[in-house]
Amino acid sequence: MLKACYLADTMPDIFVCEGNSFENWAGLLADMSDQKWASNTDSAYVDDTYGTIGFPYATEAIGMTYNADILKKAGIDASKLTSPEAYQKAFETLNSKKSELGLTAVVGYCAEQKNLGWSTGNHLFGVYLDEGLKRDDTSIIDELNDGGKYDEKRLKEYADFVGMLNKYSDPALLTKGTYEQQVRGFASGKYAFVTQGSWIGALMTGEYKDDYKKGGNFTVGMAPYAFEKGQDTILTSPPSWWAVLKEGNKDAAEAFLQCCSEDEAQKIFVEQAGLVSPFKDCKYVADDPFAQTMTDYIQAGKTSNWHWQNTKEGLGLNVVSPVYLEYAEGKLDANGFAKQMEKVTSDFYKVK
Repeated sequence: MLKACYLADTMPDIFVCEGNSFENWAGLLADMSDQKWASNTDSAYVDDTYGTIGFPYATEAIGMTYNADILKKAGIDASKLTSPEAYQKAFETLNSKKSELGLTAVVGYCAEQKNLGWSTGNHLFGVYLDEGLKRDDTSIIDELNDGGKYDEKRLKEYADFVGMLNKYSDPALLTKGTYEQQVRGFASGKYAFVTQGSWIGALMTGEYKDDYKKGGNFTVGMAPYAFEKGQDTILTSPPSWWAVLKEGNKDAAEAFLQCCSEDEAQKIFVEQAGLVSPFKDCKYVADDPFAQTMTDYIQAGKTSNWHWQNTKEGLGLNVVSPVYLEYAEGKLDANGFAKQMEKVTSDFYKVK
């Protein structure tokens, strides 16, 4: 529809772009790198050729989501979860105290592929691509897109971490569960951790608010998916960006976006629209279970980008997500998981 608008000369001055859709407008978008807001966020969409072409109006996050109240009761300091060894110790502690903490399992992780392949194949796989890296570091995604190659050491450690999720997840959820069971289970306090990102906050305070109330309306936190020692970031990215057509009312559009990044507008975006701000100086926090922990990471500069949207189309859902299920079903060990990931990805990238 936007292409039709462009051809008919009725194109809007500001319009939405997702990660892969920017290439449709190559050379037609305004470079906003000189705008004041561009130095106040790590979440702008920056193209190597065309510059800063996407304005971030909100951000989402991927991390090991946890029930802060349960971790506190168990004596676990979530700020120390920056290594697989720390996670192993925390999981063991929680597992030994399941009864007194009212837990069904330590982790609410589901590798069911038909309906939840998007979760493992995109978001959990995205952890391999970006966890612990600087926001402009594309080395792992670049390697993957060069014929489906992996960093073998990184993949091995990642495989071990996923194996730990398998071990400490609810067996009733792990291979045949549903998204609803996973999110409601976490909201009601059945799981100390859940492998879902900030988007579940709206469900916890909306459709599943009774479950969340039953669970004590606990404080939500996010920890890094630290499958290597020292990883201390969560993955954040806007779900989409606002782009400006440089052939249109460029100056007015840029002035409007600058206004949107400033205090008065940010108050509206956060407090009335319920968005989590991607701007470092924003002093408002949305009424969302994830808002405070995301804001803390963003303002501390402790975020990695996410690049799963930049893999070859269909890779996550159709190719790698079945491997997570095989691993969860016990058909593969950690080494087999790594080798199978390498094989199916390499084969997929060979197909033109």
